[in-house]
Amino acid sequence: MCLIMSEDEKEPESEEVEGVEKGVEAQESAEDSLEVGGAEGSEEVEESEFDEEEEEVEFDLEAQVEEFRRQLEEEPDNCVHFYNLGEALSELGQMDEARESFEQALLLDTTQEFSAIIHFGMGNLYYHQLMSGIQSTVVKSSVGLHSAYKVGEQITSVNDDDYAIPLREFEASVQNIPLMKADEEIVDYISEHAPQQIATLYYKWASDLYDKARQIENYGDEIKDIKRGLKHLKKTVEIDPNHGQANLMIKYGKKMIQEGYSI
Repeated sequence: MCLIMSEDEKEPESEEVEGVEKGVEAQESAEDSLEVGGAEGSEEVEESEFDEEEEEVEFDLEAQVEEFRRQLEEEPDNCVHFYNLGEALSELGQMDEARESFEQALLLDTTQEFSAIIHFGMGNLYYHQLMSGIQSTVVKSSVGLHSAYKVGEQITSVNDDDYAIPLREFEASVQNIPLMKADEEIVDYISEHAPQQIATLYYKWASDLYDKARQIENYGDEIKDIKRGLKHLKKTVEIDPNHGQANLMIKYGKKMIQEGYSI
């Protein structure tokens, strides 16, 4: 998600994007020229290196953080500055400070014109925290993207809040879309991606419940978990009818209930 820029800042942002694209193109051209050893290739390499250095400056998150803090000193009641600061801090992995910045942005957004964007940022923060924990203990399988846990780390419990909290943020984002006062591009982005994140979270929640149900030796309430998982998967399919894994897992869950849990 791009950081929100003021009207005066938007044109430079476009130039930055062009600079990145040109840098990539220059690098590719340099590589081709180096193969024939021409002098032109050397010039292209130098240009590419210059663009790469320029790109590093453009995406200096720590510098952005300092800039947003400076803006907040000048406009301490500006919710957009707090949102931008939260996004940059989140990219740097400073999750607690990022969450505080998002929360302050919501408090200051009394008209809720930016609430959809801020809730989306909050949802992504919680989502990435959730996924960083899941991905450290799971491997891919044919049923559910994250449904096969590494040996010795099978799932025997599911913390519902891990999924419910980011879900609330994305759902709040969707609810506030009609109130948004932002560029059409940003409105379209939130309108497309917030529902997608909701569908993904319900899918991953169901995957964990399925795995919990399959640990027969450790758990005795399998049917309840499978049925809960099926409800979450149906919500995924309501949002994304073509979600292949969710549709597959619905069939799989029904089969597990009908034929047992050894399949």
